[in-house]
Amino acid sequence: MPDGLEQQRFHDFGLDRRIVAEALGTCLLVTTVIGSGIMADTLTNDTALALLGNTLATGAILVVLITTLGPISGAHFNPAVSLVFALKRNLAPRELGFYGAAQVAGAIAGTVAAHLMFDLPLIEPSLKVRTGGSQWFSEWVATFGLVAVILAGLRFDQKAVPWLVGLYITAAYWFTASTSFANPAVALARSLTNTFSGIRPLDLPGFVIAELLGALCALALMSWLLRQPPPTPKHPHRGQS
Repeated sequence: MPDGLEQQRFHDFGLDRRIVAEALGTCLLVTTVIGSGIMADTLTNDTALALLGNTLATGAILVVLITTLGPISGAHFNPAVSLVFALKRNLAPRELGFYGAAQVAGAIAGTVAAHLMFDLPLIEPSLKVRTGGSQWFSEWVATFGLVAVILAGLRFDQKAVPWLVGLYITAAYWFTASTSFANPAVALARSLTNTFSGIRPLDLPGFVIAELLGALCALALMSWLLRQPPPTPKHPHRGQS
């Protein structure tokens, strides 16, 4: 949420409810990412079709979660996004810690929930290799774009942000080589599932570092790009003293 709405929201909802909203939203997001991946992989042997099913479900749930939980917590569901808002001074350092912890806990719970629904082990570390410069750069691009879209959307059309984020992630699944994790908490959760959406735990640090760097670069650029111009001084009309 933008600065004014952030302050209003903080007065309306206590930190405890905001933390629960962040945990719940991240949990449902991860449940959707992993669950739809399992379902798609079960129903088809076509990798492109499976990815499409995974993509549409993820984009759709983001619109729903941001619309419904955004007024409570800001609907970050992402430690990189929370870090950006902390650096913008919309989130206190103490709140950033609670948000991050809630997001990680919710993400892990989402993995467990998806596994329970599909009768899989509660936690099963992934064996899927996702590493290398192209993968890391993809995550930098994915997170850079996500944060840029959020900040620009909040600046120009706040009500459109749920759709902007959902549509961006839907697109980024397809134009990035990494399928756009763009979220350290989600990446961690996906390292705990040996399914279609998984990432090998050994490859996790490279993804997280790239995501955080992408978020910080987006903040730096968008802070300059979206900066309000100074007010134009008013000059008295001729003939006025």
